[in-house]
Amino acid sequence: LPYTANSAEEALDQLKIAFDLIILDINMPEMDGLQLCKLIRSHITCPILFLTARITQQDQIIGFMMGGDDYITKPFNLPELTARISAHLRREERSKGSTKLLSSGGLIINSSRRTVYYGDKEILFSKREFDIVEFLASNAGQVFDRERLYQSVWGIDAEGDSGVIKEHIRKIRQNLYNAVGKE
Repeated sequence: LPYTANSAEEALDQLKIAFDLIILDINMPEMDGLQLCKLIRSHITCPILFLTARITQQDQIIGFMMGGDDYITKPFNLPELTARISAHLRREERSKGSTKLLSSGGLIINSSRRTVYYGDKEILFSKREFDIVEFLASNAGQVFDRERLYQSVWGIDAEGDSGVIKEHIRKIRQNLYNAVGKE
């Protein structure tokens, strides 16, 4: 749903709305769009596009320095504006679902989705097995004894026996061998 504001004051009154994207003109009454952008940028993370008649390179640089994500000059091409808006919205959507990936020895570990792949083959792990794989990949090159690994994955106050690590490691090795060793 599009919202409009004819002044910086009206725009500031609408900040409670979670915008997907903001289009600002630089030439506005009272406060210009550059100052408004600078003012709201610390509170707004959505893309801010300047759509303005100011065409100098210095104006564009100032627009970007004030927190703008794109700078489009008038007269503008409507299909290009639509394409730029779509591109910014796609980028925002991708960043919301940003993934944390780790890789080690051909494995790709997606911490966000809690999946492990070798090539295009997914390797299935239990919750604890995944936690161990993720922890070890995050600390590549380090050696951990069973107690330290248990405390790091289960938590320092966990009740139980670090002996369970041995069984989890056995299962992890078996899953890795089944996925990687058969090539």
